[in-house]
Amino acid sequence: MLTELEKISNIQGIVFEGKTVLLKEQVARFFEVSSRTVESYLAKNEQELLENGYEVLKGKRLKSLKISLDAQDVPEAGFGNIGKSPQLGVFDFRAFLNLAMLLQESERARLLRQTILDVLIDTINQRTGGGTRYINQRDEDFIVSYFEEENYRKEFTDALRDYVAMGQFKYPLYTDKIYRSIFRENTREYRKILRLHAKDKVRDTFYSEILDLVASYEYGFAKALEAAFEKLGRQLIALEVDRLFAEFESQAHWKPLINKARQKMASRDLAFRDALHHQLKEYVTPVGREEFERFLGEKSKELAERLEEAKDVMKRLKERE
Repeated sequence: MLTELEKISNIQGIVFEGKTVLLKEQVARFFEVSSRTVESYLAKNEQELLENGYEVLKGKRLKSLKISLDAQDVPEAGFGNIGKSPQLGVFDFRAFLNLAMLLQESERARLLRQTILDVLIDTINQRTGGGTRYINQRDEDFIVSYFEEENYRKEFTDALRDYVAMGQFKYPLYTDKIYRSIFRENTREYRKILRLHAKDKVRDTFYSEILDLVASYEYGFAKALEAAFEKLGRQLIALEVDRLFAEFESQAHWKPLINKARQKMASRDLAFRDALHHQLKEYVTPVGREEFERFLGEKSKELAERLEEAKDVMKRLKERE
């Protein structure tokens, strides 16, 4: 992906130690901002940029860079008194992209960010067989969470059947209440945002953390229904179930779990599925390198491979039913 982006950006850098590096002045020229603006972002985001490939050269490595500048006849070599400077900061291409994600003053940075997103979506599509709706299943934690949630789902539906005096619509009704409580969308809204087909199952697209939280809601509310049924000695009517659910979802321990789930869903879906949850847009944060590794790296696998490897796990879960 970095190689493809480097070709698309068409930025002319300096070949140094087997890779392309850029001087501050080259970066400023590309983004059509001043060198002082670049310096300001370096000062504010130094640690992040250092971790992503920016470095300050001194001594022998700086001397080696100056030799490379002379050999390659780089026009910018005269900028900033390079010949006399005892140290020099350079951006590799990853650091250059990192700065593009940070720069707010540059229209070219904005366009490059859009290009990065387009290339990312294309890359994901290639690795996931042309679609991103099931990228969640490439996570090594998905299978166990999925089958665990199935067990707790049965507890939930059994509780609705036995303890709630309502028709069949009670199952989708209270499922939607759980979804709204966790990520502010009902099933229909979620399907529309992810552009799911009629035969696609919503839960097949959930990340493992969402499945875990849904399972906690389902099991916890099932037990609350059971306790209320035993106390009253009869099935609950709709008004009582609604009141019970309002009390259940307002418990303080849910708040940090819900906030984390919303952040994961909103950020990953925007990055990996190009899907914006408008009700969760304030939870969107940049997706870290570890997240890309989790869903697209060497550890990520197609569901069929996971199922083959997880036979023993599924057998144990089946025996617990």
